[in-house]
Amino acid sequence: MRFRGNTQFASAVGLVLGLLCAVEAAKVNKHKPWIETTYHGIITENDDKVLLDPPLIALDKDAPLRYAESFEVTLTEEGEICGFRIHGQNVPFEAVVLDKSTGEGVIRAKDKLDCELQKEHTFTIQAYDCGEGPDGANMKKSHKATVHIQVNDINEYSPVFKEKSYKATVIEGKKYDSILKVEAVDADCSFQFSQICNYEIVTPDVPFTVDKDGFIKNTEKLSYGKERMYKLTVTAYDCGKNRASEDVLVKISVKPTCKPSWQGFNKRIEYEPGTGSLALFPSMHLETCDEPITSIRANVELETNHIGKGCDRDTYSEKSLHKLCGASSGTVELLPAPSSSANWTVGLPTDNGHDSDQVFEFNGTQAIKVPDGMVSTSLKEPFTISVWMRHGPGAHEKETILCNSDKTEMNRHHYSLYVHNCRLILLLRQDPSEAENYKPAEFHWKLDQACDKEWHHYVLNVEFPSVSLFVDGTTFEPFLVTEDYPLHSSKIETQLTIGACWQGGNARMAQFFRGNLAGLMIRSGKLENKKVIDCLYTCKEGLDVQLPEEVASAVKVEFNPNQSSLTVEGDDIDAFDKVMQHISYLNSRQFPTPGIRHLRISTTVKCFNEESCVTVPDAEGYVMVLQPEEPKISLSGIDHFARSAAEFESQEGVTLFPELRIVSTITREVEADTESEAAEGADDDPTVQETVVSEEIMHNLDTCEVTVVGDELDGEHESLEVDMTQLQQHGLEMSSSNLGLVISGVNTMANYEQVLHLIRYKNWHTEALFDRKFKLVCSELNGRYISNDFKVEVNVIHTANPVEHANNAMVQPNFINPVHHASVDLSGHNLVNAHQASVVPSAATIVIVVCVSFLVFMIILGVFRIRAAHQRTMRDQESGKENEMDWDDSALTITVNPMETYEDQHSSEEEEEEEEESEDGEEEDDITSAESESSEDEEAGEPEDQQGASRQQQLEWDDSTLTY
Repeated sequence: MRFRGNTQFASAVGLVLGLLCAVEAAKVNKHKPWIETTYHGIITENDDKVLLDPPLIALDKDAPLRYAESFEVTLTEEGEICGFRIHGQNVPFEAVVLDKSTGEGVIRAKDKLDCELQKEHTFTIQAYDCGEGPDGANMKKSHKATVHIQVNDINEYSPVFKEKSYKATVIEGKKYDSILKVEAVDADCSFQFSQICNYEIVTPDVPFTVDKDGFIKNTEKLSYGKERMYKLTVTAYDCGKNRASEDVLVKISVKPTCKPSWQGFNKRIEYEPGTGSLALFPSMHLETCDEPITSIRANVELETNHIGKGCDRDTYSEKSLHKLCGASSGTVELLPAPSSSANWTVGLPTDNGHDSDQVFEFNGTQAIKVPDGMVSTSLKEPFTISVWMRHGPGAHEKETILCNSDKTEMNRHHYSLYVHNCRLILLLRQDPSEAENYKPAEFHWKLDQACDKEWHHYVLNVEFPSVSLFVDGTTFEPFLVTEDYPLHSSKIETQLTIGACWQGGNARMAQFFRGNLAGLMIRSGKLENKKVIDCLYTCKEGLDVQLPEEVASAVKVEFNPNQSSLTVEGDDIDAFDKVMQHISYLNSRQFPTPGIRHLRISTTVKCFNEESCVTVPDAEGYVMVLQPEEPKISLSGIDHFARSAAEFESQEGVTLFPELRIVSTITREVEADTESEAAEGADDDPTVQETVVSEEIMHNLDTCEVTVVGDELDGEHESLEVDMTQLQQHGLEMSSSNLGLVISGVNTMANYEQVLHLIRYKNWHTEALFDRKFKLVCSELNGRYISNDFKVEVNVIHTANPVEHANNAMVQPNFINPVHHASVDLSGHNLVNAHQASVVPSAATIVIVVCVSFLVFMIILGVFRIRAAHQRTMRDQESGKENEMDWDDSALTITVNPMETYEDQHSSEEEEEEEEESEDGEEEDDITSAESESSEDEEAGEPEDQQGASRQQQLEWDDSTLTY
């Protein structure tokens, strides 16, 4: 037993010794630690623990084996894991060894991590053992392993909308798939918490909904009349069910149904005459309702067909217009305004020629005959026919405009212009010639203008055998020319008619015209050139546009010939709007025709498919041309004077209007000066804001007519004359008749004054003439503005023969001078002349002369009456002288009374003149008394028949003076 026990002890000791040997051998650090090559970790933000897969464990082969628990063994440091080292820049992690012997460790965050800053981290890690001995010599390191750590998010942020508010506009009556989109964002880093999973409209009972993507749409059709704006509050939720930190406001405006149209268009546009160009659409733009537009075409039309002959033109006579346009000679006006010298148009209905041209109406039963001699019967030379015509619709019968036919016996038409089935036809039969061959006789033009009931201007230039037709300035060639034989020779006179054709064989009119005519002219010897034709047709009003430089290349603008319409084309809507805003109306007349001019804008819009995708209704309005301030033409001058009979019978005659003045004024209202009114006094009526002022203006005249008041002129012994050389130099014409004379032509008022100063009246037999009265009237624009009636009365002063007349006794030196001035101007003796102060050079001189003249005539009359009384009574010289003195008192009374009346009327204006007149009167009274006595003695022996003749002559003069 003891042996066995010793044996067991020996075995244990051997085992311990073996272990000790092994431990001693293990102290040698032969192996490196070992770790996995890759690690994946997860960490939640705001936490420091990292969950790694696989776990962090380092192994080392130098580590001793562990035996049964009953053995107490002290292991050395060889084989233990002393730590982990992390490699990387700014790695927010650290590795910690939990158990050196097992090599177990963990990775943890140094600070709290923020997923929103960095969601993933990657770095390398390395394990190292404790080395040999106490000082850790011969320490071994493992390989480097890669560590991927993902930072898990927590739902710490709420959604936030990108905009503070949202706005949108919708059209009423329409359901939208989407009106607008609201959008919120979440700052969380994870997909789960950063995504917006839901939007919600917080405002209750609104006809809108929002989907999960934030699109808002209406749930029913909206009405502008019910609600013009909706205000919605919208919120958002993320997928973690966090609600938006702040809700957002959404405003949705409801517009009336969008209708493509012109916006900002003022329907009434007022035009004040004389203001130049006026913009018609300064604020207009085209609303296309957001359609994709590729091209726009707009036509702007100014309707002026109701104004005059299609538009506003100068309303002078057609002859004056031809002269203004350059056709200076050879023109004959066949439809003139009725006057004393041209009265064959009196019976035709007209528009009176006040606001427009003289337009004549033919109703199918009316026609006029042109007086013989107005137009040459032979039209072989080149000639022109021009006329304004409004006609339609076409009729099957011929409608004659102008016709020259046989006056008697036959019905041959020598030439005529007529309309037949919307064709304009000129018939021109040639006169007999040696060669009886066919020649062109009828020229046919098929024209829509001949039947469209609109005004058109026709000009035919005839230079046989060719005829050119211009309609509104455009050339038309005849589509048919027929030929005929020349007319047979005949001595039958021809008759020129307008509105029908005279049938000489039947003595009646036929082929009546139905329509309107104006300005019918024939110009012989010359053809109208294109410049004159265009001038006659050109309107004085129309459309205009000044293209801005920046849009001139982007937009195309075209006008029609008379500028009553224009077309605008373009593809840039902004440039198009700018051009439309620069379209203007212009009327260059000084006195335009007032009234309405209608405006119409027709628009065509195309989209990408080259079709009309948007329908833009026509925009309509009107230009109101205001009434121009009408001029008042005033004629003034000496309206009453006397001249000797010798002057009337002289070669020069008597000038009727020596000091005539023509003045034109307009009356306008201006705002009163409120400051001056306040200074004048506070009692004035404050409602009076305007005052009327008169302003002198300059303009042309086209006619001045001098007519005789009373008996017509007797061509055998009296006439009205004017210097034709001066008349022609001013480009004026004169026509005369037994009623007076007419000066016509467009010219300035100053030139008319000069010509009227030259009008003279002559009379070769003045024995029975005591006075003559004339009336002068001037007008502008074919009678639209007429002056006052300026009446002139001329008295004839009859003087006795110095050999036979009793007046030869009065030869005293102090009296002979006033007696011999028998032709003195008596214009001062005008009791009704309102302009005397301005036209009489020296009032004092005229007053004295008038007084002396009246005294002389009264004395002469007294002398004859005294002599007659002496022969009847046969009284003695003394009693005769007493009777003479009694009669002389009455004679002095007759003499003084009219002079006192004359002086009373002028006393307030001519006090100094009255004093001079009274002094002269006293001296003349003395002379008169002496002359009366001496004249009586010297003339007592004259025969009785000579006394009677002289007395009758003086009494006749006295009658004429008493009439006024």
